[in-house]
Amino acid sequence: MNSPFAISHRPTEIRLKKEEKTLEIDFDDGSRFNLPAELLRVESPSAEVQGHGPNQKKVVAGRRRVGILGVEAVGNYAIRIKFDDRHESGIYSWDILYDFGIRQNKIWDNYLKELAAQGLSRDP
Repeated sequence: MNSPFAISHRPTEIRLKKEEKTLEIDFDDGSRFNLPAELLRVESPSAEVQGHGPNQKKVVAGRRRVGILGVEAVGNYAIRIKFDDRHESGIYSWDILYDFGIRQNKIWDNYLKELAAQGLSRDP
C-alpha cells in the first residue's frame, strides 16, 4: 500500500533565475520545467491563496511583475519561495511543483479565465 506521504517525483536540481523571474527545476525522471514566478505566486499552496476549505481559493491579481527573492528548503520534501511582494507562506512540495510543470498551460489558462470573469488584471 502506498503511503499518503510518499513523494512521486524528486528534484535533482533547482535553479533560481532572477532575471527571467523563473524557477528551473530538473526532476529525477528527466523532466525539466521552467516555472514563472507569477504562476508560482498566484497558485501558491498557502491558505492565504487556497483558503481553508473547498471553493475558498482566491484569485490573485496584479502580479505580472512579481519576482522571487529566494528559495529555502523545507525538510526533504518541499521549498518555501520568498516573493518580492512579501508573500512567503506557501510551501511547495515536490509533487506540487511537478504538477505545476506538467499542467502549466492548463493552470495558466484557468487563471486567465478567472481574472477575466472577475474583471481583474495581471497588471499591478
